[in-house]
Amino acid sequence: MITPEQETYTATTFLDENFLLETETARKLYHEHAKHMPIIDYHCHLSPEDIAKDRKFKNLTQIWLEGDHYKWRAMRTNGIPERFCTGDAPDFEKFQKWAETVPYTMRNPLYHWTHMELKRPFGIEKILKPETAREIYDYCSEMLQTDEFSVRGILRKMNVEIICTTDDPIDTLEHHQKVKADGFEVKVLPTFRADKVVFIDNEEVFLPYLQKLEAASGVKIISYGSLIEAIKQRHDFFHENGCRLSDHGLETIYTAEYTTEEVSAIFEKALNSQSLTKEEALKYKSAMLVELALLDHSKGWTQQFHLGALRNNNTRMMRELGPDTGFDSIGDFDVASSLAKFMDKLDNSNQLAKTILYNLNPSQNELYATMIGNFNDGSTPGKIQYGSAWWFLDQKDGMERQMNALSNMGLLSRFVGMLTDSRSFLSYPRHEYFRRILCNLIGNDVENGELPASEMKWLGQMVENICYNNAKSYFNF
Repeated sequence: MITPEQETYTATTFLDENFLLETETARKLYHEHAKHMPIIDYHCHLSPEDIAKDRKFKNLTQIWLEGDHYKWRAMRTNGIPERFCTGDAPDFEKFQKWAETVPYTMRNPLYHWTHMELKRPFGIEKILKPETAREIYDYCSEMLQTDEFSVRGILRKMNVEIICTTDDPIDTLEHHQKVKADGFEVKVLPTFRADKVVFIDNEEVFLPYLQKLEAASGVKIISYGSLIEAIKQRHDFFHENGCRLSDHGLETIYTAEYTTEEVSAIFEKALNSQSLTKEEALKYKSAMLVELALLDHSKGWTQQFHLGALRNNNTRMMRELGPDTGFDSIGDFDVASSLAKFMDKLDNSNQLAKTILYNLNPSQNELYATMIGNFNDGSTPGKIQYGSAWWFLDQKDGMERQMNALSNMGLLSRFVGMLTDSRSFLSYPRHEYFRRILCNLIGNDVENGELPASEMKWLGQMVENICYNNAKSYFNF
């Protein structure tokens, strides 16, 4: 194991056991209540195939930099050419360029995440920079060849109990089935992400996708009614394989007025490769969101909506690299009226499923935090959830602002807590990051006299609930 030498310019408290914990109460809450709670990662983008095969990554670059558009974005900003991000540069050269970038990420959450992910699970406490890159790379790459650091070994080490991956309705779920058949103690469940059947205006993708949906469902799609039948068949299949959540990644909720007859005619036009107007596409997308929401409610699922991303802004890089490569940003969309209209339509017939809303624009925090209160009906504690700070907001300030908004407008005590939303198996220290920030918020309130120190037993229980228990009881896994 690397024996770290104290860097002369590094504060002695950086990433120590009391990192981010400013008060004695915060430390007590974290070390006695939050630290050892298992992890329920109810939304992520991990590869179920890697879990099924218990993959061993060849080196630190493959497990850490492949698919990580957060790091690519920082490297580009630091002047690193694309071949070291997504290109064909040798693995160590890519890592070296990342190590060159890390010192420049100070005050970006990547600096914290990087060093937390080196410390846990690898035990490395040295600062990553060009001078330490080779040593850290070789040491971690060697550890990754051991059984303890296979994919399943890492999940065990990080105390993960349940993982919900993000899966297309046409997926076979064979990898989830293998993980279950193997008796792996970490439960790995699918999530139903049906966005491709929603975006009828993506002409290059939509019709080819319908052919794949036909093959997967065994339903010939010749009409809007048969499309719904095919989707329901896959929804049933996912349910049989343990799925209890759906997810959507949208700019905003679609709520155009429509009739079934109108939507049927619009879908027929699309099937015949006829161009649709924006109004027609919006009517179809609005209808499809409702149909999917009704399916979720019928099976007691939880529906998730990730709203507000302005995606694929750089058309040149979109052509060269495709989506999810680091060229997205926070959008500024009108969400309040459409979100209220959508949820009210479902609630009015008592068919509104448990729902988690995630926003990307921090100026809308209070909007989302108050919206959830409009549709909580007493049937389930925290039925409508204001989801954890997401993507660009998944950092100390973003988490604090999300939890403060939720505290002020709702019940933080009923919050289902943190998720990774990550493609990396090394991202689980983000749960630790969240838990430290949560404990620090509550601890500061106690020591400022804003919460009673006499209620430490309840506050400790509240922390445990947010870290684990609330999610455990909220989802029907």
